[in-house]
Amino acid sequence: MAEATKTKPMPKAVYMPRLKQLYNDKWTPELKTELKLSNVNEVPRLEKIVVNSGLGRAKDDKKLIEIASNTLRKITGQQPVPTVAKQSIASFKLREGSNIGIKLTLRGDRMYEFADRLINIVLPRLRDFHGVPVKAFDKQGNYTLGLTDQSVFPELSYEDTATAHGLQVIFVIKAGNPEQSRALLEKFGLPFEKGDK
Repeated sequence: MAEATKTKPMPKAVYMPRLKQLYNDKWTPELKTELKLSNVNEVPRLEKIVVNSGLGRAKDDKKLIEIASNTLRKITGQQPVPTVAKQSIASFKLREGSNIGIKLTLRGDRMYEFADRLINIVLPRLRDFHGVPVKAFDKQGNYTLGLTDQSVFPELSYEDTATAHGLQVIFVIKAGNPEQSRALLEKFGLPFEKGDK
């Protein structure tokens, strides 16, 4: 009796986010040449994206905290954690330990997927959008982007956007200077305001 021939299982296709693949295959060598870097390890790299929402006066409003948590969870696929006040400030009626906002940190594939959606889907939906400000880099080269309304995210339904709140997206970039960080974000497709250098 002839033995049944064993067929090898097909290898599973390894999923890689679009921006990550472009960064690894195309942009890393391009940036190394354009920025005149001697070593591939000096090429600027996106380390993480921090998304947070400071709730200010609504720190005691549990409903708003729940709405903001739901927003961040739906747009990132990750559960946010509360941020608490480290010290009491009487003039702001702020007590140490009280909730003042929520935040989460994206790394790896989720980070690249969120960046792709933010740059290519969310920002073009902003009304009267002329590009993101160039002056939002800090000395380390990290870039902060603020959004005043969460309704531009397509993942959210009308009920999710009934109570408007802002959020902040921080691109934490390992780079030598803000110019290198900007070069990386331009490769990602982040549209900077025209006329600013």
